[in-house]
Amino acid sequence: MPAAAEAHSATTRKHRVQTHLITWARPRLRTTPAATGAAGAAIRRRIVLVDLYWTRDKDPRVPLGHASLLATLRSDPAIEARSVVLAVNEQIPVAAIARRILAEAAGLDDDRIDIAVGAYVWNEGIVQELLPLLRFAGFAGRIILGGPQVSYVDTGLERLYPDADLFIRGHAETALLEAVRSAGRTAIRGVHYAGTLDRNEQASAPLEGLPSPLIERLIGPAQQDFLRWETRRGCQFKCSFCQHRQKDAQAPRETFPATRLFDEIDLICRAGVRELAVLDPVFNTNEDEGHAVRVLERFAANGYRGRISLQCRAELVDAAFLAVARRLDVCLEFGLQTIHKNEQRAIERINSLDKVDAALAHVRALEIDHEVSLIFGLPEQTLDAFIASVGWCLERRVPVIKAFPLLLLRGTKMDLERARWGLVVEGATMPQVVASNTFTRAEWQKMNAISQALRETEGAHPPLQALLALADAVGLDPARWQPGLAGEAA
Repeated sequence: MPAAAEAHSATTRKHRVQTHLITWARPRLRTTPAATGAAGAAIRRRIVLVDLYWTRDKDPRVPLGHASLLATLRSDPAIEARSVVLAVNEQIPVAAIARRILAEAAGLDDDRIDIAVGAYVWNEGIVQELLPLLRFAGFAGRIILGGPQVSYVDTGLERLYPDADLFIRGHAETALLEAVRSAGRTAIRGVHYAGTLDRNEQASAPLEGLPSPLIERLIGPAQQDFLRWETRRGCQFKCSFCQHRQKDAQAPRETFPATRLFDEIDLICRAGVRELAVLDPVFNTNEDEGHAVRVLERFAANGYRGRISLQCRAELVDAAFLAVARRLDVCLEFGLQTIHKNEQRAIERINSLDKVDAALAHVRALEIDHEVSLIFGLPEQTLDAFIASVGWCLERRVPVIKAFPLLLLRGTKMDLERARWGLVVEGATMPQVVASNTFTRAEWQKMNAISQALRETEGAHPPLQALLALADAVGLDPARWQPGLAGEAA
C-alpha cells in the first residue's frame, strides 16, 4: 500500500476505534475459578480461536480451516480451546465481536489465555479495529495472528498490527499448538514474536499426524447438506496473483494419508452429504500420480450420489480421470483466466490452449458438467482481449463461464509489481484492480457488466453479440464485489 494511502487508512481506523471506545469499552473484571478440560484434566492454558469468515450461500457453520486448528488444539487435554466463528458480512458491529471474544476469555487470569485471530483480506478492517478494542477492555494476555494477511508479509508485522504479541506464517496447526503450550518465547518455526528478529519463516503442519475435524465431529456431514473438504495442500503452479503460490519455495506440497481420506469419504457417503466442494487448488495434480482417481474411485465404490465440485487444471485431464469422473455427479471447475499469451506471461500462468481445447471437447463429449473461470483486470489486458476470451469459451459451448475481478492480494508477486503494470486499486475490503496501463476504469466497468451478464445466463449463455447486448442493458450490483462489512459500517 502506498505510504499516503496507508497513513489515511491508519487515521480512519484510529477514528473508528476511538468511536468504539467512547460508546462501549470498559475494563473487564477477572476471576480465577478452577477449570478442567477434556477428561477432567487441569487446564494449563485457554485459547479463544476466532474466525471472522466471509459467508457464502450454503457455507457450513464452521469453516474447515478453523475446525482443523480446533481439532489439533483439542488433542492436548491441558488446553481448553474455545471457538468464536462470526460472519463479517452479516453486519456485526466490531464492539459486539469484541464482547463475544472477551466472554469466552473470562474466567482465567490473562497470563493463561491466548486470543488467536485469522487475518484475511475480507476482515482486515475489522481486525485493525478489534485488537485495540480488546486491549482497551483490559485484556492483557497474548494476541496471536495468523492467516494470509500475516503469511504474505515479509517484514513490518508489528507496524501493521501493534497490539499483537506473536504471529504465525503458513499452515498453523502444529505451530499454534506449540505456541499455546508455551507461555514464553520458545523458538518455533513459523512463529515470530513481536519485538524480536523476524526470520520470515513459514510454519508447516505435517499432514500425517493432524487429527481430522470430520472424524472428531468438529464439522459434521450429519449436520449439513454442503461440506468443504481437502485432500492436499499446496500448489505446483506459480500464478503471480494467487496466494496459493507458496511463499516458501521449500514448503512441501502434501497429500493427506489415504487412511484418513478414505475414512472421511466413507463418513461423507454414509451421511449422505448432498454437495461437496473440494478445496485443493489443483485436484487432478500430476505430482501425486493416481491420487485423484483413487479418491473418486472410493466415492464411486460407496455409491455416492451427491454433487462433487473439483478445481482442476484442464491440461492435466486424462482418460483415467474422466472414466471415473463420469461415474459420479461431478462439476469440473477449470481456471483458464485468459487465452492471450501476453496476459498469461504477465501473470505467470501459461496455458496450452490446444490441450485445454481437447480437454473441454472430451468433457463435453462425455457429458460431464464443467465450468470455466476468467479474470478481468489483468495486466496487459484490454477490453477487446477480455471479450475475445469470453468468446473463445462461448464457441466451445462451456455451460457456465464465470468472470471475476483481479484482486491485488497482500504480498503476492502481482502486488509487489503493481507499479510495473500501472495497476489502480479500489475497495477497502476486496482490493480490485480497476484500471491499468492497458484499460481505463470505464472499460473495467464494461468488463464488469459482461461478468454480470454471464452470471445471469449461467447454464444458457447466449451467443457473444447477444451477451454483449445484455451487458449493455444489465444493472450492475454495486455490492457484488464489495458487500458492506461491519467494520466499514461502524
